[in-house]
Amino acid sequence: MLSALLAEDERILPEPAATIGVLELADSNINVAVRPWVKSSDYWPTLFDLNQRIKERFDAEGISVHFPQRDVHLISEAGTGQAA
Repeated sequence: MLSALLAEDERILPEPAATIGVLELADSNINVAVRPWVKSSDYWPTLFDLNQRIKERFDAEGISVHFPQRDVHLISEAGTGQAA
């Protein structure tokens, strides 16, 4: 899927080949590196567009990005109505 996205963008150079791989197995996510080669003048526009297209493709494929969350449970002290 990621290789196909790169192939669709004419700004991405075919040589040297792009690097795609698992960068890190983190606490609540898997970080993936997608590093294609582009002309210097195309770097920022390509980066922004590629990130957006990856997110849109993930959404279309049902791949969700989970963000860390914390559940906080408030327990009131008996008779005060105040949280402990």
